[in-house]
Amino acid sequence: MTIAEAAELVLATARANGATAADVVVARSRQLEVSVRQRALEKVTQAEEKQLGLRVFVGKRSAVAATSDLTAAALREFARETCSLAKVVAEDPFSGFPRPEELARELPQLELFDARVAEMTPEQARALAERAEASALDYDSRIVNSEGAECSAQSAEIWYASTLGFARGYESSAISVSVVPVAKSNSGMQRDYWYSVVRQLDQLEPPEAIGRKAAERALRRLDARSVATCEVPVIFDPETASSLLGHLSQAVLGQAIYRGTSFLVGRLGQKIAPSFVTVVDDARIPAALGSKPFDAEGVETRRNTVVDGGYLSSYLLDSYSARRLGFPSSTGNAGRSVGSAPLAAPTNFYLLPGETPPEELIRSVSRGLYVTNLIGFGVNLTTGDYSRGASGLWIENGACSFAVEEVTVAGNLFEMWSRIEAIGNDLALRRAVAAPTILIGKLTVAGRG
Repeated sequence: MTIAEAAELVLATARANGATAADVVVARSRQLEVSVRQRALEKVTQAEEKQLGLRVFVGKRSAVAATSDLTAAALREFARETCSLAKVVAEDPFSGFPRPEELARELPQLELFDARVAEMTPEQARALAERAEASALDYDSRIVNSEGAECSAQSAEIWYASTLGFARGYESSAISVSVVPVAKSNSGMQRDYWYSVVRQLDQLEPPEAIGRKAAERALRRLDARSVATCEVPVIFDPETASSLLGHLSQAVLGQAIYRGTSFLVGRLGQKIAPSFVTVVDDARIPAALGSKPFDAEGVETRRNTVVDGGYLSSYLLDSYSARRLGFPSSTGNAGRSVGSAPLAAPTNFYLLPGETPPEELIRSVSRGLYVTNLIGFGVNLTTGDYSRGASGLWIENGACSFAVEEVTVAGNLFEMWSRIEAIGNDLALRRAVAAPTILIGKLTVAGRG
């Protein structure tokens, strides 16, 4: 039985057992992971699985369940049990499907799948990881150890069908290579990392380049020290700036808004950043990690401008949160795991780049901090309070002068967005949530006192 046939069997059984509506997600996935350390193979894991998730509506009552047993008899019993469960839960007046006219009709070719990734062998993955680690270990005599290198190759086939008549699917793949070298000096040891994760094998950074970049990042952290507590301009490199975008992406989700757990509640239409700040969520960028032709409710995905010229212009919504918040329709942002109900989720969420090279941003700062790593989870999305451990490079007279560690960067997310003074021109969609370099005019850097 194909996954499409499994989905149709479950929907038919649900209808026969009293469901007024139902939808089903079926995912067939394969994952290969190979890790090496100190030029020796350390781990090989490979897994394949099929899962089916069913959401059943009986009027305004609903239930969600999942199974990995896709035999016909098991699926019929599974559908009957899910219907029974839906009949005993409380009604929710906002539950239900998107309007039929919102469903995707044409599926664009988004270059999400590469058969070379799906068919990658452990030997091929090991070779990529070994090349990355060898490049890092051989880069400099101060690289004295490695926490390992890893190559991961994933592929999946997704099928979604509902009683609205929608039944479509697509394939996807992703491959990543990462390495974590350790550098040593008289003052101690430091570790850092670099990685590349892409949909298509041809997009992957050369493993040698990944290793060199990881080694450079570890070396520049040597001889780090703390600094006195101060308020200074802070530059976030693209890796750490993406975390600021991540916090924003979570704060604009429909469920965060109707639950009142976002510092952006009630700020739709208000100015939250300078006029040169524009943030976009776009699920239709070819070969990007967050792209998909339709969302987890079959709704057509699209480009949504979340912050337009500094103004908060849109939340990200699934059908349920749209109804809860009184919006006419979803924004095509429903996401779900196989065994969960849909919730709004970002796709490719990024800050549009500026025109200034990151080197010029550093030269523009007479005294400040260039952040390259963040640790800890000191972020309260309800209030926007922000306090995270950081490391990076201290800037004096427009140049990076020494490595910094054991400091905390603190502020409030709402104020941080309003204090953005410049944006770099170095946006790269290395992850689904991405940003170029960001310069924030003033933040508290808490150091040794």
